[in-house]
Amino acid sequence: MRNISFAPAIARSASFLGLALLNNVIPFSLIFSGQTEIGAGLASVLYATTPLWTVLVANLLTKDEKLSASKLAGVVLGIGGAAIMIGPGLLANLGGPTWAKLAVIGAAVSYAFAAVFAKRFRDMKPVIVATGQLSASTIVMMPIVLLLYNPSEIVSTNISIWLSIGTLAIVTTAFAFILYFNLIASAGATNASLVTLLVPASAIILSTAFLGERLEPYEFLGLALIVSSLVVVDGRLLRWRPRIDAHKKP
Repeated sequence: MRNISFAPAIARSASFLGLALLNNVIPFSLIFSGQTEIGAGLASVLYATTPLWTVLVANLLTKDEKLSASKLAGVVLGIGGAAIMIGPGLLANLGGPTWAKLAVIGAAVSYAFAAVFAKRFRDMKPVIVATGQLSASTIVMMPIVLLLYNPSEIVSTNISIWLSIGTLAIVTTAFAFILYFNLIASAGATNASLVTLLVPASAIILSTAFLGERLEPYEFLGLALIVSSLVVVDGRLLRWRPRIDAHKKP
C-alpha cells in the first residue's frame, strides 16, 4: 500500500536470517524457557543487564562505540535502579535453577550482539528491517513449532487469546521494532539497548495509571536511578554543562 520495495531485504536474506536468530529466535526461546523456573522480577533484572553486554560487545566489535567510564557507570546505575524498582519481591524470588538464570542472561547477551549486528542495516528503512527480521523469524520458527506441537495445540478458538496475540504482534513487536531500528540508526547500539532498563519502569507506571496501583518510595528511587543512568550513558547533557560554564568565563 505504501509502495515500499522489499527487494533490498530479499537480496540480503542471509543477513536477515542472522538478525532474526539474534534478535528473536534465540532470546525469545531462552526467556520463555527461563521464566518457567524463575520469577518475573528476577527475570526482569537479569534482562536489564542487556545494556551492559551491549557496551562490552560494541567496544569489541565497533569503532564508534568504545567503552567509557561514563557508559559503564550509567549501565550499573540502571541495573541497580531496575533491581530497586522490583523491590522486596526480588529478594523473595532469587531461587530457581542456575540454568534458568543463565538462559535469561543468555538472551540479554544475544540482544547485545543483535543490537551491534543491526547497525549494518542503517542504510535501509526501519520498516523494511523490522519486516525482514520478523519474516525470517517466522520462517525459522514455523517448522520447529509444527514439529514439536500438534495443530490442535497451536490453534485456539478463544477470541481473547487471539486479541492478546494480535496486540503482542502488532503493537509490542512489529511497531516496537520499527522504533528500535530507528534508534539504532540514529543513536547507536548502546543507546538503543537502554530501552531494556525502561521495562520495569514503564510496567510500574502503566499499572499506576490504569490499574490504580500506588508507587512506593523505593520505586521512585529506582525510577530516579534509571533516569540518571540514561543521562550518564548518553553523556550529552553532561558535556553541555561545561560548555555553558566556559562561555561565562571572562
